[in-house]
Amino acid sequence: MLHAPTPPSAKRAALRARLATGELLVLPGAFNPLSAMLIERRGFHAAYLSGAVIAADLGLPDVGLTTTSEVALRAGQVSRVTNLPLLVDADTGFGEAMNVARSVQLLEEAGVSGLHLEDQVNPKRCGHLDGKQVVDRDVAVQRLRAAVAARRDPNLLIVARTDARATDSLDEAIERAKAYADAGADAIFAEALLDEHEFARMRAAVAVPLLANATEFGKGELLNVTPLAELGVNMVIFPVSLLRLAMGATERGLATLRREGGFASVLGEMQTRAELYDLLDYASYQVFDDDVFNFQLPS
Repeated sequence: MLHAPTPPSAKRAALRARLATGELLVLPGAFNPLSAMLIERRGFHAAYLSGAVIAADLGLPDVGLTTTSEVALRAGQVSRVTNLPLLVDADTGFGEAMNVARSVQLLEEAGVSGLHLEDQVNPKRCGHLDGKQVVDRDVAVQRLRAAVAARRDPNLLIVARTDARATDSLDEAIERAKAYADAGADAIFAEALLDEHEFARMRAAVAVPLLANATEFGKGELLNVTPLAELGVNMVIFPVSLLRLAMGATERGLATLRREGGFASVLGEMQTRAELYDLLDYASYQVFDDDVFNFQLPS
């Protein structure tokens, strides 16, 4: 009720322990707090919060327009309601080294269990758009060292993302991944790898955990959990999938309303009132204080 009982420190420790098993950790992308609660309800062990989703939810393209405070606010809202560890997209850290340090501490205060920082220039753009650029390798290393130094909880996971595969080459992405691990990154996120062969090369090159991005309509082959697990990948995010599904359903629902004047024909596709109340745990609010919360649930 109100807040999930598991404290942030315990969530971070749980994420570290899960990664230590070597099993593939599947992180569905929450698009709001309610969807994060459903991710937990469905038995997943962690959740993800995408910068592209936050931007889209604000009606903005993913081109570096969101701010540290906007991301920290949404991250805190999502972290509050779930016992799951939450990995958050922190873009470039919203600036250079000092900005990165502040962003890390704001997100840590928001209760997240991990974050990833990328090596794009400011302002960044979606990793699957053309025309992106990366900073010099030493600048990216400086950002990562600032992030590692800024965290107060040593269990906060710092993931280094490189976009160099698209801007330069796979070889450059591998060299950057090695440098980022040496700078203290706990895991590597190589964006826009094209196929299983490239994942295999990246996996062989770095000793720290590896994260894969299973985003639809992207530049690379869309891989599911089975081949990624076989390749030795440690985490896979599905960053925008649930938002895409929700928006697709919304579009179809609006078309039904225009066509039929109501939603009676699609009631079977909706989450029921009872299911929503159960997910939100209305019952615990009802018994918390009968003098204040004196409503009655429908039978």
